[in-house]
Amino acid sequence: MTETRLTEARWTHVALPCGDLDASIEFYTSLTPLVVVERFADDDGESAWLSNDKQADSPFVLVLVSFNSAKGGKLGLLKPFAHLGIEVPNREDVDAIADKAREAGTLQWEPRDMPGVVGYICALNDPDGNVIEISHNQKVYELVRGKWGTGA
Repeated sequence: MTETRLTEARWTHVALPCGDLDASIEFYTSLTPLVVVERFADDDGESAWLSNDKQADSPFVLVLVSFNSAKGGKLGLLKPFAHLGIEVPNREDVDAIADKAREAGTLQWEPRDMPGVVGYICALNDPDGNVIEISHNQKVYELVRGKWGTGA
C-alpha cells in the first residue's frame, strides 16, 4: 500500500458496534444506498466498511464492528434522536425507503417535510437500534459548498 500524501485533515468515517454484522450489512445494503467496500476479521471479531458506490472523490465510510465478546447483543448508541444522515436524490426515494422499512418493521419516523435546511426526511432503526435519517433536499452540501466557494 502506498502512503497517502495528506495535506490537511479530513472527515473519513463513523464507526458503530453491532451485535450481528451480517444482519447490519443486510440492513444497510438493502435500505440505504450504501455498499460493502471491504470486510476484515481478526482474533477480536470482524468489521465491514460501507460507503456510497464508487464515490472515490470524497469517500466517507460507515465502519460496522462486531467484537466477538459482544456478538448477539443489541448495541445501538444513536437513539432516540442522535443519528446518521444519508441524502437521496429524489423525494420519491425517501418514500420508497420508508415503505421498505415500514414493511420490515424498522421505520422510526414517518416521512415528513421539515422546515428550513432539513428537507423531506424519514428515519430507520438499524438492527442495533441506531437511527438512520434518510433525507431529500437537505441543504448540508449546498450550504457547506456555498460557504467555502465551490458552488452547490
